[in-house]
Amino acid sequence: MSSILSMILAGGEGSRLSPLTGDRAKPAVPFGGQYRIIDFVLSNFVNSDLHKIYVLTQFKSHSLNKHLQRCWRIAGLSDKFIDTLPAQMWTGQEWYQGTADAIFQNLHLIESQDPDQVVIFGGDHIYTMDVRKMVNLHEKSEAALTVAAIPVPVEDAYHFGIIEVDETGRMIGFEEKPKENPKTIPGNPKYVLASMGNYIFKRECLERVLREDHLDEESRHDFGKDIIPKLFPKEKVMVYNFGENKVPGSDKSGYWRDVGTLDAYWEANMDLLSANPPIDLHNLKWPINTYVPPFPPALIAYNRESREGQINESMIGTGCIFNDVFMDRSVVGYNVEIGKQTHVSDSVILPNVKIGEGCEIRKAIIDKRVEIAPGTKIGVNLEEDRKRFKVTESGIVVIPRRTKVGF
Repeated sequence: MSSILSMILAGGEGSRLSPLTGDRAKPAVPFGGQYRIIDFVLSNFVNSDLHKIYVLTQFKSHSLNKHLQRCWRIAGLSDKFIDTLPAQMWTGQEWYQGTADAIFQNLHLIESQDPDQVVIFGGDHIYTMDVRKMVNLHEKSEAALTVAAIPVPVEDAYHFGIIEVDETGRMIGFEEKPKENPKTIPGNPKYVLASMGNYIFKRECLERVLREDHLDEESRHDFGKDIIPKLFPKEKVMVYNFGENKVPGSDKSGYWRDVGTLDAYWEANMDLLSANPPIDLHNLKWPINTYVPPFPPALIAYNRESREGQINESMIGTGCIFNDVFMDRSVVGYNVEIGKQTHVSDSVILPNVKIGEGCEIRKAIIDKRVEIAPGTKIGVNLEEDRKRFKVTESGIVVIPRRTKVGF
């Protein structure tokens, strides 16, 4: 069995997720009540028995580093580690200039680990994946590079690198974020085959192409924009079909969400609330690991005589206290207090939030440590909300961290 080193790119600024990324990196944004976005990719690697992991950080990394220290420390085993790598300017007076440059600046660590293969994944997507299955394809095909891919609607092609493959699964075409006329999947004109930004390189190939790219003054030092377009015409680049990947304990496959916008983030949270959610958080054979403070179980109380309150299709975190609350289709993090006669619907409430009595909250994302005064209405009058908060095109009201509303 070949030796494998894994590198997670977790330095993204995540500007399209603002204000949720106002003081944290995108991979550190809370998701699904009690998780962080990065918990999903790290759980995939640990569950796949890949335990040599570097996490590359850059922008606003304090919250991410703190979470990794609490949740993802592996101590006492020399051949297993999860270490953070902040940008340290090893190769010059510059921060990471792109995804490829981030790896190039840490080539000395790759050399010290001496792996046969280097796995490079993004740290800011929501999905479950048995990474070993992709590794097996990469090694069996003796590819220089293997790229994970998934079908996406053709109207979303401009967000992704678009791939063409032959009948053997080898890449024969690649275009990064085409603005018009993307190559669609043969026989399926409504979809394109999109790169997930997850790669496995043969170590020798990776070191060579990164050194060549570093010397190219015209390069943007990005895997999608520069490395892959130059590599696939000359060497064997295989494409792994993520749609066929199933993890132990689940019959689901193919769910992958790029939560790069506020609308996509909200939609991915809502996906968890369906009767048959596309990603199974209750699969004990493929657990999503995280850190949750030691709060007591949630306390949900109603007036027994009048039965005030009702909760439907919602996820509730530990430490929450609800009294006579009406809630529908919402994801609520830990340690959230909601007062009597408050109505909450279609909302994502992050941890440590306090909401007063008699409030009405519709289709909102409420960041951590927000306090909302009794009687406040959010998402009821979007024109008024736009004067105070960010409102997305689909009408989601986003309240920034530590905001006091209505006081």
